[in-house]
Amino acid sequence: MICLRNVLCVAGSCFVFPLLAADGDGGSESAHGSIAANRGAIVVTDEAVRIHRLAPVFDGHNDLPWALRKSGDSVSQVDLRKSQPDLHTDIPRLRAGGVGAQFWSVYVPVSTAMQDNALTSTLEQISIVRQMTEQYSDVFELALTVEDVKRITGEGKIASLIGVEGGHCIENSINVLRQLFREGARYMTLTHSMSLDWADSCSDDPISGGLSAFGEEVVREMNRLGMIVDLSHVSPNCMKQALRITNAPVIFSHSSARSIADHPRNVPDDVLIETKKNGGVVMINFFSDYLNPIDAARSLRRSARKSELNALYPDNEEKATAALRQWEAKHPRSAVCTVHDVLDHIDHVVNVAGIDHVGLGSDFDGVPALPAQLGDVSRYPVITQGLLDRGYTESEILKVLGGNVMRVFERVEAVSRKLSNRKVNAAAK
Repeated sequence: MICLRNVLCVAGSCFVFPLLAADGDGGSESAHGSIAANRGAIVVTDEAVRIHRLAPVFDGHNDLPWALRKSGDSVSQVDLRKSQPDLHTDIPRLRAGGVGAQFWSVYVPVSTAMQDNALTSTLEQISIVRQMTEQYSDVFELALTVEDVKRITGEGKIASLIGVEGGHCIENSINVLRQLFREGARYMTLTHSMSLDWADSCSDDPISGGLSAFGEEVVREMNRLGMIVDLSHVSPNCMKQALRITNAPVIFSHSSARSIADHPRNVPDDVLIETKKNGGVVMINFFSDYLNPIDAARSLRRSARKSELNALYPDNEEKATAALRQWEAKHPRSAVCTVHDVLDHIDHVVNVAGIDHVGLGSDFDGVPALPAQLGDVSRYPVITQGLLDRGYTESEILKVLGGNVMRVFERVEAVSRKLSNRKVNAAAK
């Protein structure tokens, strides 16, 4: 291969990043357009750079706040202006990737629900996002509305939005949901890996048959507040019931297409069709286990083995963890996942639901394995080039990179205004 280099300039700063020339190794066809026969490394062209600069990229999910907390580093101890090789995210690479708006996840583990500190932990995560925007106020600014996003990106800064990952954070309280909205949260993922008594997770046994009566109340209140309903992590039944209840478009902030990689975290085709009717967006996750069919199958085997070990060692978590690591060493990921897998998922959502219903939700700094050529936040231009190679037009690419999620956000705000006005008028009577 020949090593090439390309330059992307964003907001007055230019960044050089390495790219590899492509070697051909076969391909396939897409109903949207012809998939390039070449499945080798993608080379970013001047045309892709031009289009990419028009975006900006609006990513649905980045776990940097939790990565900072998990490592024991506070925001003040990590200089995000410098390269952070242990992270997927830092400011130079965000600039190189053309990121203009980012939902920062304020994830906390489901174990906090059993420890009665889910809300406290979530508020601490929100504080980390606010600290980021204060410490790097020339780069990040907290965005609460669509107009904020437009203004902030227009000023060359990165609009920073807060996404709550997991409804366990509200501790079964509508008032807490309202509190999180006041604190700046603009989406909430209904569940994480544990089913709640009001919403079922795709990673746990069902409790609510999808969505309980209280779960429906949560969705309706999110509509009224103007908080986006996020259906990543929930069961297919929960997806369908939430789509039936909601008055506003939903997002899947970091999920992929189940027909391409058969994993419970991905979205089935019948739900894609309902998402189209709803006006929502599926934001493609970059985790190899959710993208590549081989890695997805291995992931399911790993989950089964983990359950077996937990049952075998119910009182010895350390021993179960050590045994699982031994299994992982004997059964590694395939290492064949590439950016083309991401493009395949985009193609599939477009072919089933339409170009208006797909976006990007990387899950950077929240996953242990990423596709070749998508190893960090600087690499989004590779997707732009890949879409060009597959026959997407400039306007279609801009929808994928961020236009679609902006449309959803605008519609969510419009529904909120309508519902709030209706409530005020009803009270007046």
